[in-house]
Amino acid sequence: MSAFDSSAFLASCSVRPGVYRMFDAEAKLLYVGKAKNLKKRLSSYFRKTGQAPKTAALVARIAQIEITITANETEALLLEQTLIKQWRPPYNILLRDDKSYPYVFLSSGDFPRLSIHRGAKKELGRYFGPYPSAGAIRESLGLLQKAFFVRQCEDSFYRNRTRPCLQYQIKRCKAPCVGLVDAEEYAQDVRHSVMFLEGRSNALAEELSSSMEAAAMALDFERAAEIRDQIALLRRVQDQQSMEGGSGNVDIVAAVVSPGGACVHLISVRGGRVLGSKNFFPQVAIEESVSDVLQAFLEQYYLGSMERELPAELIVNSSHEGFATLISALIELRGEELVISHRVRGTRARWQQLALTNAEQALGARLASRQHLAARFQALAESLQLDEPPTRLECFDISHSSGEATVASCVVFGPEGPLKSDYRRYNIEGVTAGDDYAAMHQALSRRFKKAAEGVGKLPDVLLVDGGKGQLNMAREVLQELAVPDLILLGVAKGVTRKPGLETLYLNDAEHEFTLPGDSPALHLIQQVRDEAHRFAITGHRARRGKARTTSTLEDVPGIGPKRRRELLKHFGGLQELNRASLPEIAKAPGISKKLAELIYATLHSE
Repeated sequence: MSAFDSSAFLASCSVRPGVYRMFDAEAKLLYVGKAKNLKKRLSSYFRKTGQAPKTAALVARIAQIEITITANETEALLLEQTLIKQWRPPYNILLRDDKSYPYVFLSSGDFPRLSIHRGAKKELGRYFGPYPSAGAIRESLGLLQKAFFVRQCEDSFYRNRTRPCLQYQIKRCKAPCVGLVDAEEYAQDVRHSVMFLEGRSNALAEELSSSMEAAAMALDFERAAEIRDQIALLRRVQDQQSMEGGSGNVDIVAAVVSPGGACVHLISVRGGRVLGSKNFFPQVAIEESVSDVLQAFLEQYYLGSMERELPAELIVNSSHEGFATLISALIELRGEELVISHRVRGTRARWQQLALTNAEQALGARLASRQHLAARFQALAESLQLDEPPTRLECFDISHSSGEATVASCVVFGPEGPLKSDYRRYNIEGVTAGDDYAAMHQALSRRFKKAAEGVGKLPDVLLVDGGKGQLNMAREVLQELAVPDLILLGVAKGVTRKPGLETLYLNDAEHEFTLPGDSPALHLIQQVRDEAHRFAITGHRARRGKARTTSTLEDVPGIGPKRRRELLKHFGGLQELNRASLPEIAKAPGISKKLAELIYATLHSE
């Protein structure tokens, strides 16, 4: 195909605002951009000098450019974000973000509970947040549990208690489930919790101080001591945040860029209280400035989700000419306006510096980790006598409990670390309980069946956690499916089963070897193997837990929730019901002989 004729294209290009899309020779979308003046912006890509290397690489791949003219720059920004979100072009700055952010949820009722909530706000109650991470919420909930004893248990657990649980014993709850606290006292604890969640910690501390003095004057020294401990706990939190004097709802966003990547650090402040922070590592395919990365992040973060709460102010570490357009777009899309501040003083300046410091440290740690991992990949290539380091490692592992709820895991590593979007779990069915070979055969067959048909990526090295048997099973599957030759690496724990003494098998059982305990290649193998083990165990526990919390009685026709509950109550649980004979089941209230036969058959079916 002939090279892209930029001169002819630019000669007819519009000078109006709009969006442009760049495609390669295979019609694959490479990049989406917006411009106030399309012709002027696109002309900058085809300058003969002064181009950044990555920009030049993009231009070299362009085979076609399409443009969409918009009424103004704000519309161009909104369209650009829609296209980026839909197509995720490889040369755009891409934000990998969670689908939703967590909130603290306070339910309704006489004795409401505090919990973590994600997703749509359908339940009646109050929502506080959003918090940058579930960890930040757990920290706040842990503090509230220690200070004000508001329950955090599930409603189903709460309704079925007949005596206080462990949370009451360790002074984390007042046991409203069994009536050990009246509604008025509990409502006061809830009100104090709300004041804390709203960021009114100073007012809360003053109110508690007054209550402590009143309790002391009334000679209720035990109550005064409890309130004193609550105040001390609140003061410690304020000291830890070192943000006294702040106010309002603010997000502080700082970006740093280096030749190896970029990091954006976000700190969330609500009601003057720091809720937590989070690091983002956007994909930066073209060499961008700090302000460009920051602008791209803000556009995708605040325009990408209508559910995301918009603060009253954004504090950033670099200014950008596109901020005015972003504010206009937010007004048009969400009907909300915010202030973007760059030059700040006092508490806000400390917040800004804190975000910048965290971004620099996080990016430094990430790049150091990447370099370390790259060295491990190079060492693995040398150990396996490969011409170049592998770019994709896959490792399989099996997890079960005496054959119950067998799960196989597949984890994927690249030179930049784990590729978690490519992780897979396989629920193993139809094999003899505890037969790891059959389980591995099923998992590998399901994984490589599509690859044999040309769908998906093949690994450069396939690791199998196990010895000769597992390795031979993997070879058998690959031969059955006629998968192109892969490098197979079996990892056996060795006689002592101690880390560092693994026995390795390359491609077949004949090529057995070991690596020194300090070998970077062995460390990489151990890292990948351990991650596969962790991922398998997590899946197995989840599957086992689901199986154990789902009663087998649910599969019996004619057994509804009420009859199931009465039956379990009669026998004292599912375990005793399993042990019961057919005549004993038939004697249970409301159970006919025919229904007893159905229940017995279901409980004892293979």
